[in-house]
Amino acid sequence: MARRSRAREVALQLLFQRDQNATVDRPFIERFVRDRLRDANLEPFCLALFDGVVNHQTEIDQRLADAAENWRIPRMATVDRNVLRLGAYELLQTADTPPAVVIDEAINLARRYGAADSPAFVNGVLDKLRLGAAPTA
Repeated sequence: MARRSRAREVALQLLFQRDQNATVDRPFIERFVRDRLRDANLEPFCLALFDGVVNHQTEIDQRLADAAENWRIPRMATVDRNVLRLGAYELLQTADTPPAVVIDEAINLARRYGAADSPAFVNGVLDKLRLGAAPTA
């Protein structure tokens, strides 16, 4: 698994956990990242993804709701919702990863952690978002 892919995976785990319990303190989050990645060079990327999704979640969720016709964010499977948030953050707020790579990474996470139809769902929503999105950062 590529190094940045692993950082995305750990960020997804944190987002999933935050969806279940938003009161986890920062030292725990940082320790979790350090223990899972075991690569100090990847920690800032992982934490930037997590923090970026958290800080932009209202906007991200609105954009995802618009792109995911007939799907409300709370009704989505927890894994799908957080894979989409992670991918949407990279598409909307960063310019350093090509959109095709962002979508491919999200599909791989959905394939690994989601249901059988998760990869197609994630692909469809993020592709629709990509067609109407330009990074703001």
